[in-house]
Amino acid sequence: MSTKETILKKIEILITNHFKTPEEAFAFFDKDGNKTLSISEIKELLKQAEISGFIRGIVASKLIEGYDKDGDKQINWAEFKAAIDEISK
Repeated sequence: MSTKETILKKIEILITNHFKTPEEAFAFFDKDGNKTLSISEIKELLKQAEISGFIRGIVASKLIEGYDKDGDKQINWAEFKAAIDEISK
């Protein structure tokens, strides 16, 4: 399994084991309630998914780069859902 696949699997395990729905997970990590996940909120998600602190910042940046379709440097619900759908395949 590649590093990317391993990371995505850990995120999937976190969400399915600790939250009833992806919406609940999104709301939990959206600490400021602005309906988007900032890089610091994504890092917290990665920390909870047991992603090493050494690579957490890089992974958070890559997730934003890969899923931020509107270019605001944050992940909104639609972008988060697209990522979850991809992970769940």
